[in-house]
Amino acid sequence: MIDRKNGLTYADSGVDIDAGNRLVDLIKPMVRATARAGADAEIGGFGGLFDLKAAGFKDPVLVAATDGVGTKVKIAIETGLHGGIGIDLVAMSVNDLVVQGAEPLFFLDYFACGKLDPDAAAAIVAGVAEGCRESGCALIGGETAEMPGLYKAGDYDLAGFAVGAAERGTLLPSVDIAVGDAVVGLASSGVHSNGFSLVRKIVENSGLGFDAPAPFSPVMTLGGALLAPTKLYVKSCLRAIRETGAIKGLAHITGGGFTDNIPRVLPKHLGVGIDLARLPVLPVFKWLAAQGGIAELELLRTFNCGIGMIAIVKPDAVEQVTQVLTESGETVALLGEVIPARRDEDGEHRVVYNGHLDLAQ
Repeated sequence: MIDRKNGLTYADSGVDIDAGNRLVDLIKPMVRATARAGADAEIGGFGGLFDLKAAGFKDPVLVAATDGVGTKVKIAIETGLHGGIGIDLVAMSVNDLVVQGAEPLFFLDYFACGKLDPDAAAAIVAGVAEGCRESGCALIGGETAEMPGLYKAGDYDLAGFAVGAAERGTLLPSVDIAVGDAVVGLASSGVHSNGFSLVRKIVENSGLGFDAPAPFSPVMTLGGALLAPTKLYVKSCLRAIRETGAIKGLAHITGGGFTDNIPRVLPKHLGVGIDLARLPVLPVFKWLAAQGGIAELELLRTFNCGIGMIAIVKPDAVEQVTQVLTESGETVALLGEVIPARRDEDGEHRVVYNGHLDLAQ
């Protein structure tokens, strides 16, 4: 073997294998804390394992989802507040599983950066682990990619992958959604993880720094308030599905807002009527609307506006479902009902808005 003097190493190119190994050591206890029936949540192998039989399933249908957190990571990077972004990553996938009636089983994450900072990355994974614990799913693996030249030092991006299961015949939405079914909303925790390119543009135009007091929540910095993690709806919705048998469909309000997401769970000939006056608009959305001069319909198609999950419920079971969700920590609002889809010269309308949002600050 030839010993080349002054030979280049992988570290010389900007990739630090030792930093990656330190990160693995830091996150192993976090990962173990997410263990559940069916998975021991150990990392280090070439693939993660899950035992459906040990998890108690008899005739399961698997459901998979993947997502990221968009340009919300830019605020985390600029503020150095990394912990909540991991919860966001989990929430964006597991909330999509529960809308199909599936119980999240396991999660994997992908973290890409320009230069690996083990402490910052560990803070992110700590958030991922917390989101997994709160959702009852195991963190069984992931990947860290250090890619200088593709990302600047300090920059990173995230992707998450979740798999869940439901017993055959129990998937949502059910086929019996009908006119007159109730539309119930579950409150959000903030902007969640959508619309942040617009949020960042509004903040830039406002002249405020992320370290300034938030105009809509002066006890917090603007960056900290905007980084409020996406709410996890898994345990509350699964409980309501199983205990009431009255939830016919769920819609996770993400990119596209109410306008684009609710129709995804409805039969083609049906829509919903939403009474906007009943929608509990959070102060952050009132500030964004005023500061950005955003039109009402644009708000409703971009942001959750204060409702992160929609449930289609049997009309005679609204009180029962509301009680179960409230006991599970949700704030619930009756927003409207299922109606026939409307058609006019402008096309078909699957979400019909009545009244106006309360945007008074």
